[in-house]
Amino acid sequence: MDFRVLGPVQLRDGDREVDVGPPQQRAVLAALLVDAGRLVTVETLLARVWDDEPPAGARRTLHTYIARIRRLLEQAGDGPRLEHRTNGYLLDVDPDRVDLHVFRGLVDRARDASCDAGQRLAWLRTALGLWRGEPVAGLAGRWAAGVREGWRRRYLDAVLAWAQAEISTGNPGAVIGPVTDLITEYPLTEPLVAALMRALYAAGHPGEALDCYRDARARLVDQLGSEPGAELRSLQQAVLRGTPLASARPLPPALPAADTGTDTGGLGRPAIGPAAPSGGDPTGVPAQLPADVYGFAGRAAELARLDGLLASGAAEPTAVVVGAVCGTAGVGKTALAIRWAHRVRARFPDGQLYVNLRGFDPGGQVMAPGEAVRGFLDALGVSPQRVPSGLDAQRALYRTLLAGKRMLLVLDNARDAEQVRPLLPGSPTVLVVVTSRNQLTGLVAEGAHPVTLGMLTLDEARDLLARRLGVDRVAAGPAAVEEIISRSARLPLALVLVAARAATHPDFPLAALAAELRDTHGGLDMFAGTDAATNVRTVFSWSYQTLGPETARLFRLVGLHPGPDISAAAAASLAGVPVRRVRRLLAELTQAHLLTEHAPARYTFHDLLRGYAADLAYTIDPGDQRLAGVYRVLDHYLHTAHTAARLLAPHRDPITVAPAQPHVTPEDPGDYDGAVAWLAAEHPVLMALVALAARTGFDHHVWPMAWAMEIFLIRQGQGHWPDRIALWQAALAAAGRLDDLPAQAGAHRYLGLAYTDRYLHEPARAHFQSALDLVERLGDRVGQGHTHMAYGRLWQAQGRHAEALRHDRQALELYRLAEHRYGQADALNVIGWDCAQLGQHEQALIYCGEALRLLQELGDRYGQAVTWDSLGFAYRHLGQYEQAIACYQTALELNEGIGADYIDALTLDHLGDALEAAGDADAARSAHQRLAAVVERLDLPDADPLRIKLTRLDDAGPQPDDLPTASAGA
Repeated sequence: MDFRVLGPVQLRDGDREVDVGPPQQRAVLAALLVDAGRLVTVETLLARVWDDEPPAGARRTLHTYIARIRRLLEQAGDGPRLEHRTNGYLLDVDPDRVDLHVFRGLVDRARDASCDAGQRLAWLRTALGLWRGEPVAGLAGRWAAGVREGWRRRYLDAVLAWAQAEISTGNPGAVIGPVTDLITEYPLTEPLVAALMRALYAAGHPGEALDCYRDARARLVDQLGSEPGAELRSLQQAVLRGTPLASARPLPPALPAADTGTDTGGLGRPAIGPAAPSGGDPTGVPAQLPADVYGFAGRAAELARLDGLLASGAAEPTAVVVGAVCGTAGVGKTALAIRWAHRVRARFPDGQLYVNLRGFDPGGQVMAPGEAVRGFLDALGVSPQRVPSGLDAQRALYRTLLAGKRMLLVLDNARDAEQVRPLLPGSPTVLVVVTSRNQLTGLVAEGAHPVTLGMLTLDEARDLLARRLGVDRVAAGPAAVEEIISRSARLPLALVLVAARAATHPDFPLAALAAELRDTHGGLDMFAGTDAATNVRTVFSWSYQTLGPETARLFRLVGLHPGPDISAAAAASLAGVPVRRVRRLLAELTQAHLLTEHAPARYTFHDLLRGYAADLAYTIDPGDQRLAGVYRVLDHYLHTAHTAARLLAPHRDPITVAPAQPHVTPEDPGDYDGAVAWLAAEHPVLMALVALAARTGFDHHVWPMAWAMEIFLIRQGQGHWPDRIALWQAALAAAGRLDDLPAQAGAHRYLGLAYTDRYLHEPARAHFQSALDLVERLGDRVGQGHTHMAYGRLWQAQGRHAEALRHDRQALELYRLAEHRYGQADALNVIGWDCAQLGQHEQALIYCGEALRLLQELGDRYGQAVTWDSLGFAYRHLGQYEQAIACYQTALELNEGIGADYIDALTLDHLGDALEAAGDADAARSAHQRLAAVVERLDLPDADPLRIKLTRLDDAGPQPDDLPTASAGA
């Protein structure tokens, strides 16, 4: 059997084409073929076929398609096999039977510089002959579109390599027609134009080669407003002079790594066409690179050194290749790394990771390696609940996920080698680029490849200004250009800012700008080796002085925000203006390149600009006005976070929050999902704001903000326990400074719960005792009840159920005295569970029954579902299986629409066991199959025992997708 995806998806058995079925079934086959020989999870298949929005019953439909494809493959006897594995499927097929993988292999072999020219040409001709039109033609959806775009780029890459090979072997005429046709489709692709010019010139048509250049230049100027690049300009000059053309740049070598089979994004040259998606799977492949740099100029030698990293792993095939880009502030380290990363990103089909380590953040907020690892785990698709609680375990999981992946890792703005080492992968298939103002001598001594970045050359500086201001304007004032370059010390950051000022005033002669630099008495001469913020102030001021008074005020105030970014709504509260007005001000700042809108309605700026803005605020704005801005933005986040927390847990004991200051416009998350999304987006900002509030004397904000974040962080899983501990430590200190005893008690209790979840039992016990002492002094019976319940949780975690029962009984009595009905219901159910764990099942029924009646009166469906499960547990252990089964089924009905997947999983597991004990094997199997569907989408650490159990059940019987009712609970 042969498989074809470089065109319509086809399956051929010898000379016969096999009907693959309807489009969605073909999409399933294509989604497996691009990862032939590798496990593809069910979630990935659903996302690829239904664009992350699978309809009801999608899993059942997917299982049907899988079964049909398996039957088609079985017709080939000893041919390919579609195997079920835990959480997914693997298509076991020889890659040489899949045209996509054959194409890639041929092109990769042609990259080998040592291969014979004739052999290279033969390989490329064969590869291009596999192309039958649009890849995965006829398939709809974002994933299929991403596959097509990526493989178009790979095709163009192969065409360029083929054209180069044909010309070098004396056959330029074969190139002219095909490349001319491609230029019609990709008119702004300069490498195609260069290939056609070379072919025409080699075929004896220099006039047509010049016409080709003129046509290309007209298109570029008309549609992009830019001149042709250096390669086209040098080709034009060579044709005009009649001299031999410079050799075309050789095709970069393939990565010295094992093929992963997941290249759905293409490996084409990044100069070809628009940027391709990072991979075929829009949700499964991280693509974190920032936008490419506008007007990038020069750095050819440094880019070539970075290109050399692609082949450097051949000498040490087991070593991780690390490139260390070093240089002074503002020299363009990040710009170089990002430009190169975009050029080669298609060589890394498993994705690109990027992080700004903030090593020289003016606010001193250097990113801890653990925070970077946590962000990478999110990008790699690890749900928060599955993140291990310990930093060492998180790093181990991070390295495991990178193992064998062809990925690019960019660690930007590193402080030193110590910050970088914990982030280095263990797999040689991952290439790492680090940027830093330090030399990173330690990393270089350990094998990193240094790329030291100095000032631009004179020619590169002129090119930078010409790209941003136009060739004609730069040519009109050569003396002024030379002085600007000289007085800017050929520093890219300074030159970009000069160009921005010149561009906003096209009627200003460049000589006037040169005179302004001359009047600064040294300007940037002291930039190298000193604090950059104090040396670029004059250049920054040019952009700042173009702002209106209101916009300039906003710029200064944003410098007081701790970052890492700010939303438009938060900026409105910070400035005390309506959101509609602040959007206009933010637009002006982004147009002046003083802010960057890195995500919709979210803004950030360079650390030098942040420091400059803060300096201006402390210089210009009176202290009371600065504090008023901080007060407003703290109120904004506090009130929005409080609303979000109430949406997440409406039955939680409320807290009192002081009214917001005038001109504060908190956001409305709307519903549960909106609350989760807002808290997830603002999580790093909220953490920084708690520290800011504590540092600036706004202690009244600290405890409520910690309270608002607590429920979100708990539901995000154990990976966030350091944040919980940090928050409640700050809240405890702030409550102490305020001499607020209730807040201190609450902070002690929440801090103890965080330590309990971290399995740090002794400090948890100490904080619970401190909390209990305080609430007893205050006579706070509800607080005492909460604290005894927390104590019970600590004892439960240690398996000491008798001690847990004692504290939970005390909590119940206290809740009754305080007439706290939710507390009573919670305590009654927990007491029932304690009794069941101690074998007192009759007592468990009494307590849980009382809890259920109270929860029904209160209308708490979640609490009722949990209690019905507890009742079922007690009935089952009493041998009353019919009652147990009825309890579990009621719990499942109540859970519908609540999103309590974990309770669903536990209840289905308990239901299956009860049915099995009752002798109903078929119903038990059905319950466990429904459990499999829930566990498949469930991602909590405590679900591991259920997975182990399901694996045992799978081993004992048919696979779930082979059974008629496999998807009944999907």
